[in-house]
Amino acid sequence: QVRLVESGGGLVQAGGSLRLSCVVSGRTFSIYGMVWFRQAPGKEREFVAGIGRSGGRTSYADSVKGRFTISRDNAKNTVYLQMNSVKPEDTAVYSCGADRFGEGIRTSQINYWGQGTQVTVSS
Repeated sequence: QVRLVESGGGLVQAGGSLRLSCVVSGRTFSIYGMVWFRQAPGKEREFVAGIGRSGGRTSYADSVKGRFTISRDNAKNTVYLQMNSVKPEDTAVYSCGADRFGEGIRTSQINYWGQGTQVTVSS
């Protein structure tokens, strides 16, 4: 059983920073590509960022490019999302997902999801 647990969400002022973490347990973390998606109230879930199994390839939604950074620490079974210069439109529930084919891209078939963590950006 693979389990993903996100943490690090909360309330932050516009222009501030936040770092989300997602710890994966149950299987060998390093085989998975990892993604972050988010869903705001009344909106569809959208891709935020992804990272391949080795960490050498990353991708971002245009809306967060240059502000957010995805990274991973395979020794700690953890993927991170560093969020800088946040905006009120970044307010959403952020969820991490694991892709067992190792790509970690927007179109990956996600095999496992975490429960999500709320990020609220005040103006």
